[in-house]
Amino acid sequence: MTPRLTKRHEKPPRDPDRFVRVGLAPKTRALLRRFELAPRKQLGQNFLVDEFVLGQIIEAADLDRDDTVIEIGPGLGVLTTELAARCAAVYAIEVDPGMARALRETLAETPNVTIVEGDALEVEPGDVVGVRPYSVVANIPYHITSALLRHLFEARHPPASIVVMIQLEVAQRVIAQPGDMNLLAVSVQFYGVPRLVGRVGANAFYPAPTVDSALLRVDRRPTPAVDVPTEPFFKTVSAGFAMRRKQIHNALSERLWFPTNGAVDALTAVGIEPSRRAQTLSLDEWGALTRELIARGIV
Repeated sequence: MTPRLTKRHEKPPRDPDRFVRVGLAPKTRALLRRFELAPRKQLGQNFLVDEFVLGQIIEAADLDRDDTVIEIGPGLGVLTTELAARCAAVYAIEVDPGMARALRETLAETPNVTIVEGDALEVEPGDVVGVRPYSVVANIPYHITSALLRHLFEARHPPASIVVMIQLEVAQRVIAQPGDMNLLAVSVQFYGVPRLVGRVGANAFYPAPTVDSALLRVDRRPTPAVDVPTEPFFKTVSAGFAMRRKQIHNALSERLWFPTNGAVDALTAVGIEPSRRAQTLSLDEWGALTRELIARGIV
């Protein structure tokens, strides 16, 4: 017997005409002219102009009427409007004063949207949403991806989920498995479970970036993937990946203080072959190594 879906997962029939592959570029250009604005390359501003991709973002966010959302990088408010139509409250964090001014005017009649002018890397989410649970939806400058994900997951009040448009190559790094692991993958997978929703071509944006993008969803784990103190864990992992072409015992010895042969001894003690490289280690192995280095007073 097919199990009955809960209210949270009951989906209305998809309207094939609601989100179609049409261009939003004319509307985007008109808004830029109206507010005498231009895309700022230094802020990584590439505006979404494909309504089909807009629908993909909304579907990936999986919002309920009672939900609260922090949107990062709302730009001209194309996504903001759709989010506001589906949830209780949207807090749109925009670093560009010109864009923030435009948003306040165009969304003046949308009472469940609050414009927060500031740098998302410096905003504590809990100061924005209070204690209520929330999700993040973001179309962010690619150069702040790593810093922003870490900032959100290490916040005093982290989000339940993150749906973010990022560079395709970076998204592929985030979902990497042992053998191809990297510092970003370990950092994200320590806190959450990432899933690649889909690939997005450069022509979905104005101006078009030089690379393709991907829509990524990360669901926060109830507790981190491994039971270790956060600071020594990332100190250990950062040391291991600092020289990824070197064998792990050499990389650790370059970045952390060890007595003679100490790195080899520590790795061997937890069953890790010292000649392996950082990208081959699993989260559990990083956790075991961290606990060993804590016990030895290294981290």
